[in-house]
Amino acid sequence: MHLSIFVAAAGLSALAFAAPAHEKRTKLQFFGVNESGPEFGTSLPGVYGTDYTWPTLSTYNTLIAKGMNTFRVNILMERLTPSGMTGSLDAAYLGNLTQQVNYITNAGAYAIICPHNYGRFNGAIITSTSDFQTWWQHVAAVYKSNSKVIFDTNNEYHDMAGSLVASLNQAAINGIRAAGATSQYITAEGNAYTGAWTWTTATGTDGKTNAATMVSLTDSSNKLIYQMHQYLDSDGSGTSGTCVNSTIGSDRLKAATAWLRSNKKQGMVGEFAGGVNSVCEAAVKDMLSYIDANDDVWTGALWWAAGPWWGTYMFSLEPTAGPAYATYVPILAAYK
Repeated sequence: MHLSIFVAAAGLSALAFAAPAHEKRTKLQFFGVNESGPEFGTSLPGVYGTDYTWPTLSTYNTLIAKGMNTFRVNILMERLTPSGMTGSLDAAYLGNLTQQVNYITNAGAYAIICPHNYGRFNGAIITSTSDFQTWWQHVAAVYKSNSKVIFDTNNEYHDMAGSLVASLNQAAINGIRAAGATSQYITAEGNAYTGAWTWTTATGTDGKTNAATMVSLTDSSNKLIYQMHQYLDSDGSGTSGTCVNSTIGSDRLKAATAWLRSNKKQGMVGEFAGGVNSVCEAAVKDMLSYIDANDDVWTGALWWAAGPWWGTYMFSLEPTAGPAYATYVPILAAYK
């Protein structure tokens, strides 16, 4: 989401929006939840248990039993390589990440490794594509033999040149493949908080949209997915539990769907959520039904979020006391 309470977080034919006739899959390829905790706190690198935490392993079993098969584990780059982007991997933080990844994938689910950095490192916009490529090459090398791992280049780039965001994504892809990680999916995120509803309209500091800059990304393994986020509140930030209306989800995905289809790309809604109220529940169902109906271009969707430190956070899906758990797990289960 755009802001975390713990982290300082056109003219298209209606035919282009409709799902083409095709044989339906029995379920979306990737469906699950974001896991938070490793990215919490503003102290860097911080102290485990004081500034940040890791998801409780047993909660994965609960969510898998409810039909979820994908977990986006959000981390911080600075904690994994505290000496700099090209530095060595911190053994303790890496060990905890690997424990999470292995637990998820040994259970048959997918683990998405996501640096929750917004295109920044130590607070500064990442401008060195070579350093970024090296960071990803080092990380991907650890998991190159695990085909259930998915690499997410970075969470919600924003207020950057669109061309830089595209170059960083390409550098990440190149680094991951150079590490020998060739069987894994990669998700590339866009500028402007990677919003689906503004994919074709919002511009970066260079005046370029994601639609214009991201279309030329290449992947030698042909396993690239464009990750977009979509919240249902008035400004699309995911900071309010009030949804605009019951069809806002499908409405906000239409332009991105058309872009994916016309460019023969695959997409994923990597973050979405709604408040515990009748309008949001209808809006979430509407959006998931739209994704399911357009599964020729949308591969899945991930709820924001679960994690042991959310407490009373309105969107928390943490088993079993999270405020959204009782309401939304049955709704999500219908799309598993």
